[in-house]
This record gives sequence, structure tokens and C-alpha cells, in this order.
Amino acid sequence: MVDVPEAFARAPRWRHDRAGRAWVEELPGLVTDQCRRLGLVVDGSPWHGSNALVVPVVAASRPQEPLALRLAPPGDDVTTPARALRLWAGRGAVLLHDVDDDHRALLLERLDGSATLADVPLVHAVEVLAELAVALAVPVPADLVDDVPSTASAAAELAASFETDGEALRRPVSRVQLDAVMRAARARAAAPCPDLAVDGDLHPEQVLRARRAPWLVVDPLLLRGDLEHDLGRVLWSRLDEADDGEVVALFDRFVDVADVPRERARDWVLVRAASYLVWGLRHGLTEDPPRCRRLLDVFS
Repeated sequence: MVDVPEAFARAPRWRHDRAGRAWVEELPGLVTDQCRRLGLVVDGSPWHGSNALVVPVVAASRPQEPLALRLAPPGDDVTTPARALRLWAGRGAVLLHDVDDDHRALLLERLDGSATLADVPLVHAVEVLAELAVALAVPVPADLVDDVPSTASAAAELAASFETDGEALRRPVSRVQLDAVMRAARARAAAPCPDLAVDGDLHPEQVLRARRAPWLVVDPLLLRGDLEHDLGRVLWSRLDEADDGEVVALFDRFVDVADVPRERARDWVLVRAASYLVWGLRHGLTEDPPRCRRLLDVFS
């Protein structure tokens, strides 16, 4: 039996989620049942993110190979992330060994949950994220193209809604910034969209130290399109550690390492910062909206 970490069991997200609270209470038994199904042995204390419990395990038949069993709460989709991990097949991302859709469980290669890019010097973290964005930019197979959302469609949605959303939220940006965001969103929506895989949730805390590579992405969100799509998130994730000149230098470093067009990358910083600004204000966030505003100040 595993002990569910207290911080996970008492997380605020379960307070108004009866099914989630019941799932947390059942987790020790669920882990035991899943280990029995897959022939696994628990190999240490579990860790967690904001959503899932991750248990270090080994296969009874391969005790020398460290694995991780990830269990997600009711309502979570594991089929979509499993499809994404199969597409990447370990290139830049954690390797998927098995999936149990009915029990919302993924069996993954084990990464070091205590070591993320949030803990390394900022310039190096941005360089690694750029390298990973390139590694993840594999072709999306033709039979999946229609099922994978595109970065262009995300830009089109912002272009269609941002001005109205801004008014509803008491105009969170200046007229100059609004015009810059709208130009960027329309440009990215109209441009040809490559059928290349993109992680739509690329940031330092989603990148863990690994064994077969220095760093790998965990829990990526599969999109297709421009690989620098999430450069805004790369920058705002640790924005408080840099002054404005350093932020521009970090942007330049990502562009150089990833070898992407500078103007296109700037467009995506504006689009993603504006999109997350509106989302954050609507959901009552207090830390990230000022960071998004600051990125708009720097790049508009």
C-alpha cells in the first residue's frame, strides 16, 4: 500500500469535487489493483503534480528498469495524452509503456520528479526548452492531422474574440497593445500551418531530468503548427527573474537555438500572452496576468 502525500490529499482542488475526494481516498487500493494488473512492484514513495499521482514502480519481470505509474482523477482524459506520447515515441518526451484507459492509468519511463528546469539557471533553461521544441517537431501523420488542433486555429480564435473579451474585462491592455496583438493573431491565423507536432504546454516545470537524455517533457499537450507557439509561456514562467533587457535576450536565445523566424516568434509571444492574460483574469489569477501584461509591454 502506498501513502498518498498529504499535500495532494488536501489540495484545494478536491474541496468541491466529491468524485475527486472519493478517488483520493481510494488511491492506495487503486495503486495496488493496477500493480496487480500490470505485474508491477512499488519502488518508492509517490510524488504528484497538481492533478495526478505518480508512483515509482518496477515490472516484476524487469526489476532493473525504473518505471512510473501515473493515475489521473475521474473526468481526466488519458487517451489523448497517450496518443501524443505514442506519436513522439520518446523523442523529447517521456516514453509511454502502457495505458489503461478504463482506470485512467499510464505506465511511463521514470523521470526525476524532484529535478525540473525551474531549478537551473534561466538562460540554460530557455536553451533546453528551445532544443526540446525542435526535438518535438516531428511530422504529424496524415491520418491524425484532422484530429490534432492547430496553432493557427488558436490564433484565429484569439483574433475573433480578444477585443470583445478585453471590453468585458474592462480593457486589460492599451490600444497600442490591442492593435499589436490583433495584427499578430491575424498573421499567425492566415499563415500556412506546418503539420509538425508542437507541445502546447511547454514550460520549465513540465521538463524533468531523465536517464536516457538530460531532460524530457512530461505530460505534453499535442498541437500541430509553429514550434515556437509556446515561447510566451517559456518567458512568463520565470519572468520575475529577469529585467526587460534580459527578457529580450532570452527571447533572442530561444529564437537562435530553435532557428525560428524572429517576427513569427514575436507574434506568438504576443498571442500567447494576450490569450493567457484574458484566461487568467477570467479565472481570478493574480500572479500570471501581470507577467503577461509585462510581456505585452516589452514586445508590442
